[in-house]
Amino acid sequence: MKQAYWTEMDGKDGLKHFKEEFYVKKGVLYMDGNSLGLLSKNAEKTLAEVLTDWKEYGIDGWMAGTHPWFTLSEKLGGKMAPLIGAHKDEVIVTGSTTGNLHQLVSTFFQPAGTKTKILADELTFPSDIYALKSQLHLKSLTPADHLLSVKSQDGRMIEEEDIISSMTEEVALIVLPSVLYRSGQLLDIQRLTAEAHKRGILIGFDLCHSIGAVPHELSNWEVDFAFWCNYKYLNGGPGSVAGLYVNRKHFKTAPGLAGWFGSNKEKQFDMSLEFVPSDTAGAFQMGTPHVLSTAPLIGSLELFAEAGMGRLREKSLQLTRYMMELIETELSSFGFHIGNPREDERRGGHVCLEHSEAARICKALKENQVVPDFRAPNVIRLAPVPLYTSFQDVHDTIVRLKKIMSEKQYEKFPNVREVIA
Repeated sequence: MKQAYWTEMDGKDGLKHFKEEFYVKKGVLYMDGNSLGLLSKNAEKTLAEVLTDWKEYGIDGWMAGTHPWFTLSEKLGGKMAPLIGAHKDEVIVTGSTTGNLHQLVSTFFQPAGTKTKILADELTFPSDIYALKSQLHLKSLTPADHLLSVKSQDGRMIEEEDIISSMTEEVALIVLPSVLYRSGQLLDIQRLTAEAHKRGILIGFDLCHSIGAVPHELSNWEVDFAFWCNYKYLNGGPGSVAGLYVNRKHFKTAPGLAGWFGSNKEKQFDMSLEFVPSDTAGAFQMGTPHVLSTAPLIGSLELFAEAGMGRLREKSLQLTRYMMELIETELSSFGFHIGNPREDERRGGHVCLEHSEAARICKALKENQVVPDFRAPNVIRLAPVPLYTSFQDVHDTIVRLKKIMSEKQYEKFPNVREVIA
């Protein structure tokens, strides 16, 4: 493997200094940032600042201190908005991914007449399907009859033509992933939104595997709603508070699940039994914000503002392209198959590497100080996150993987996943 390329690319990388801002364990090649991002020094600092505010101010921390808690969710929503191409008041940091999906579906799924069905896909993350089935049950509708699932032709990807042809007159709501969590396929959000709206269907997207890795223009594309976690590419930490987006055209729509932190801020402490919602996406909050689980995002988003999504996406594509080239040249005789799209415009932030021995290859990688991610039945996900991954890191990952395969190191492990894959 030629050293010239990665040396040249690392030499001219305008983002390379960001690696020093993260706690990257010496000798470890961390390729799992699409599952849990690493801790940054900035995130550590802002978490400490919020703890200090609690220590110094007690309950007055809601309105005083370095990061007053009462408006923190709105403030961070505004900082997150550029990552997805949204207006500041269309984004709120709140809840969890699945909790926010429940909120949004309870709000926007209003079956009437023959329009009683929800359209999803068979490759989406299971928790989304659990939530959609629950919402159907709450409306006394059976998932077998009212949840439509777009089928994959190859078990890896979903054809957009198949999604569009499934947008029938019976569909009231569509919920799709922006990036498929196994294969890394990036769907054409703009096209799918336009096609849904032509048919009078509301559409929303799960951005868990794209936010912080792929720029979006949700407001311009008129996407109705979106939801996501913040612990992957955004490095908000395990259990980090999630986020949601609601297009301005829906600000007058009452939230399906009302709670007091969705109130107009000026009215919230009137303690009226009549709910007066915020006139922003903040209306879709429910309970009191989880301040300590939100705090690391303050520092993390500062790094994204400095780096810029355009530069991050450019480097991400270069890293994954380089990784695929090395896989093809160095691992072609070991039975691997690249299961993600090759085209830049159809690929998210990770490489999907398929192998029949994937579970135990992942264990051997960890033994060799490479942190991958296994997804059943046969996928090794490798995510060279641009904020803290160099081109040499990508090169060294494939070098270690080739050694594992050449020496058959994986054979000493059982080919079954761990409890947490």
